[in-house]
Amino acid sequence: MDRELDDIHLGRRRFLGIGFVAAAALAPVPGWAKASPRQERALSLLHAHTGERLNTVYYANGRYIPSALKQINYILRDYRINEIKPVSPQLLDLLYALGGRLGTGGAFEVLSGYRSAETNALLGQRNRGVAKHSLHIEAKAIDIMVPGVGAREVARVARDMRGGGVGYYPRHSFVHVDIGDIRTWTA
Repeated sequence: MDRELDDIHLGRRRFLGIGFVAAAALAPVPGWAKASPRQERALSLLHAHTGERLNTVYYANGRYIPSALKQINYILRDYRINEIKPVSPQLLDLLYALGGRLGTGGAFEVLSGYRSAETNALLGQRNRGVAKHSLHIEAKAIDIMVPGVGAREVARVARDMRGGGVGYYPRHSFVHVDIGDIRTWTA
């Protein structure tokens, strides 16, 4: 009798699991994310504070490349305390698509990637513009500059992509992009 109940529960779990997978497959995909699953994706990053540079293919043959993700996680770490957190691949895909839309082929100059909660709180004490619950803490946000492209244009293109939050910081000529809710601001 217990075996029959286990089979029923397992069958129900499988059925629900298949349903969730099917629903995810049918969910609308943002226009920027509709690259071919086999298309190779590469990023070029230059960290403004550390001087570290990375050019890497992070996705190929339908898969994210673990060694490349590890390198990206390192360059986007909280360099102030040398803490690393895995960056969301969706954020990387958003950057890849943004680079394609901008058509520059150059490196993204990174001002801030992942930030620990402690670093975020410290920065928040110095600057009113730092969100207490920033997506930087979840490694789902990045602050960038794109050499040869004005921050206003980067922000406009990122907003048009509707991939998440876009903050335009004209005084410091940088743009914040994240994969959270779609929202925009100028600071």
